[in-house]
Amino acid sequence: MRKVAMVTGGAQGIGRGISEKLAADGFDIAVADLPQQEEQAAETIKLVEAAGQKAVFVGLDVTDKANFDSAIDEAAEKLGGFDVLVNNAGIAQIKPLLEVTEEDLKQIYSVNVFSVFFGIQAASRKFDELGVKGKIINAASIAAIQGFPILSAYSTTKFAVRGLTQAAAQELAPKGHTVNAYAPGIVGTGMWEQIDAELSKINGKPIGENFKEYSSSIALGRPSVPEDVAGLVSFLASENSNYVTGQVMLVDGGMLYN
Repeated sequence: MRKVAMVTGGAQGIGRGISEKLAADGFDIAVADLPQQEEQAAETIKLVEAAGQKAVFVGLDVTDKANFDSAIDEAAEKLGGFDVLVNNAGIAQIKPLLEVTEEDLKQIYSVNVFSVFFGIQAASRKFDELGVKGKIINAASIAAIQGFPILSAYSTTKFAVRGLTQAAAQELAPKGHTVNAYAPGIVGTGMWEQIDAELSKINGKPIGENFKEYSSSIALGRPSVPEDVAGLVSFLASENSNYVTGQVMLVDGGMLYN
């Protein structure tokens, strides 16, 4: 029986890695991202199809509740079902605490927190409509376990995702749905290139030095790649995790110990 997963922010980075891994696991994939990311999403779709699975692009602004509802309807209609939502989309903001503006907070909460709420609501509705026991997998972070300086707004959004994951898991358990989250550490993607560049402006260290210093604390001796994160998401999307819910699982190579 074919299964369907939708991955938000699936056009690149961790989202692309998750899409490719879930395709290898036998999922058809709805690659959901901003309409202007459709060209980049085409690369993700090629990887999914190379794994022998179907893929479609779904234009989605995760901050728009109605858009989220319609995107999940579109994914289910085009792929013939709906079993897993990966709320992967997110942004970072790198600013000293006292410089964070009201607009900064509105933006990052809309993308990192509101979208997870909207996704949980829309996915649960679709699961119930289709009569399936679904899985919702949210993007947290090591910053959901420990707050980090210069990442105050980001850290608060990821703590919010952690709390929402726990609450939603309890509310949706009677329906048979599970809700979990993955918490990456230092991942070599565009987000960390942005973090490194912004930290460089603040502390004057050369480009690449902040990334190197943060990575030096990793027990396994290297920063992660999207495939590392995708492996955990693969478990959370599989039947092997059927008795796991409400958990935020670190995938950081040994940085924090929860």
